[in-house]
Amino acid sequence: MFQSATETQAPPRTQSDCDVELRKVFKVFNGETAVRGVELNVRRGEFFSILGPSGCGKTTTLRLIAGFETPSAGEILIRGESANQVPPYRRPVNTVFQSYALFDRMSVRDNVAFGLKVKRQNPSEIDDRVDRALQLVKMEGFAKRFPKQLSGGQQQRVALARALVNRPAVLLLDEPLGALDLKLRKEMQVELTNLHQDLGLTFVMVTHDQEEALSLSDRIAVMKDGRIEQIGSPEEIYDRPKTPFVADFIGDTNLFKGHIEECDRGSVVLRTDTGLKLVVRPPEDPNDRTVGRKAIASVRPEKIRLSRSAPETEVNYFEGRLQHAMFMGTHVHCVVKLTSGETLTVRQSALPEGHLDDRASVYVSWGPNDGLALSV
Repeated sequence: MFQSATETQAPPRTQSDCDVELRKVFKVFNGETAVRGVELNVRRGEFFSILGPSGCGKTTTLRLIAGFETPSAGEILIRGESANQVPPYRRPVNTVFQSYALFDRMSVRDNVAFGLKVKRQNPSEIDDRVDRALQLVKMEGFAKRFPKQLSGGQQQRVALARALVNRPAVLLLDEPLGALDLKLRKEMQVELTNLHQDLGLTFVMVTHDQEEALSLSDRIAVMKDGRIEQIGSPEEIYDRPKTPFVADFIGDTNLFKGHIEECDRGSVVLRTDTGLKLVVRPPEDPNDRTVGRKAIASVRPEKIRLSRSAPETEVNYFEGRLQHAMFMGTHVHCVVKLTSGETLTVRQSALPEGHLDDRASVYVSWGPNDGLALSV
């Protein structure tokens, strides 16, 4: 049976090398299924993110791990022990919410110490642990201030300290940076990474921000309609998506609908519905490479080359017109309409020949390994 994380000097160790496991977990609310047979495991010390659009079930999944919701079916294990019947306060986890949930009338120090005082910890131990937690998040100089006297980023740090002071085995993060402006969010991403590396704790974060998940995570679970679409490293999720949804949701991509016309070990020829012939990498599953099978080709904008004249290649080059080009600081975002009718987004470090007028005739091209066929 679990002990409260506040009652232990360190999280218990078990035989399992996973801190969190979900086995065929379902959650139904008033006849509506929010989580559908989710299976995943979070390794000890890992930064794991659950990513997806609003309403996909990611926050419900986090609440199931925290114990705020009870699964309708399936099993949740923490450190190898079933947690289905364990209340939240007895699970070795702590949650940091997007709203921070700080007590306005308490000082920073009292906010961080609150959970330890409720558990009637020794006063000297409370002082030591609060001091350490505030140092970890670089807020020791703000101990006497109140939440309304802090910026959004500072309040987020206090919320983190309040969770960390309990020495949880797993830190759960529910859209932790969603309320911050862009610049502060970037800064806090770095702080979260440093904190994770310094502490060696297991972090499980829910987010709808693709860039945030890619930059922070060791592995990512992409959710859609209550199901896991794919689990993998950021590189795997971005470079080798398994479904059109993952390819489209993670970053930007260009999708071409069609069918497989030819196939060999290293590539497939996909004929689009508009008649384009694309040579791209084959689907991962050999069963999805059958000639005649419907498929979608994904080509990332940064993989596409833009030129004024026809490139010296035999495959994957098409003529079109530049619709517009937007300077974005680090790159130029271009929209090109092909003569076949497709509209593509293209990301260039700079425009060819320095400048192109809107409606200019251009060519787009990419290598066979720069595109990927996905099963439908």
